[in-house]
Amino acid sequence: MAKTHNVTEFIFLGLSSNQLVQKVCFVIFLLLYVAIVLGNFLIVLTVMSSRSLGSPMYFFLSYLSFVEICYASTTAPRLISDLLAERKAISLWGCMSQVFFIHLFGGTEIFLLTVMAYDRYVAICKPLSYTTIMNRQACAFLVGAAWVGGFVHSLAQILLVFRLPFCGPNVIDHYFCDVLPLLKLACSDTFLVGLLIVANGGTLSVISFVALLASYVVILLHLRTRSSEGRRKALSTCGSHITVVTLFFGPCVFIYLRPSATLSVDKMVAVFYTVITPLLNPVIYSLRNAEVKKAMERLWVRAMKPEER
Repeated sequence: MAKTHNVTEFIFLGLSSNQLVQKVCFVIFLLLYVAIVLGNFLIVLTVMSSRSLGSPMYFFLSYLSFVEICYASTTAPRLISDLLAERKAISLWGCMSQVFFIHLFGGTEIFLLTVMAYDRYVAICKPLSYTTIMNRQACAFLVGAAWVGGFVHSLAQILLVFRLPFCGPNVIDHYFCDVLPLLKLACSDTFLVGLLIVANGGTLSVISFVALLASYVVILLHLRTRSSEGRRKALSTCGSHITVVTLFFGPCVFIYLRPSATLSVDKMVAVFYTVITPLLNPVIYSLRNAEVKKAMERLWVRAMKPEER
């Protein structure tokens, strides 16, 4: 192991080398991370405490919000602390752990979004069988399958990267450890490994995205026979999910479905899918969903009652 891993730590270049820019970014990303945690935690708490949000759609939404918190927490705290640090270093094992958890939670989110699309398909296209198909056991199985799928995806990624020899240099032109920046630092031919990484990460994103698009095409075709009010209500419930899917999958496909080379714009794209998308999730689902807003209002009223007494 020592012969192939002479490097014991990696150095991040971060988002910027300008001290003033780093201080401004520190304040911005700290506020964004707090908003991500509080916003998504509020959705989890609202779904768990509200009887009106007992349908499978909200069950999956609560797990999606939990995964968003975990996903953002793999990169944002490190980014925030490094913005004030002179030397942005991470150990080899810390770097590999970050790669593993990024792809664990990212892969789980991809599968959860696919499961949520299937839930909307059953609810709209097979309404009479909805409660039978999407029963408690089925929902728990689908969530478990999403976690298993994310774990298998992440395990494949980390095994490909960990076997690479790192003998210098050790400077990563990024703000977190990921497979593509690490490929540039390996002191061996990474062409085959790069293809396998693209096949694993990129293909997963594309296949899931195509499956999602296909499900919504079927839904739209099915809605042609519905009344205008039925179409409006169905499209309203699907609109939030389509928005989240587009915001998450777009950057992921851009990053992972291309040759193993890093571009200057990659860091900005990474900020979008590791910070901005988890932030937008609670905003999109709460502002576009009347039931969620009403449940949040009731939760707020119950929380204020002890103080009124």
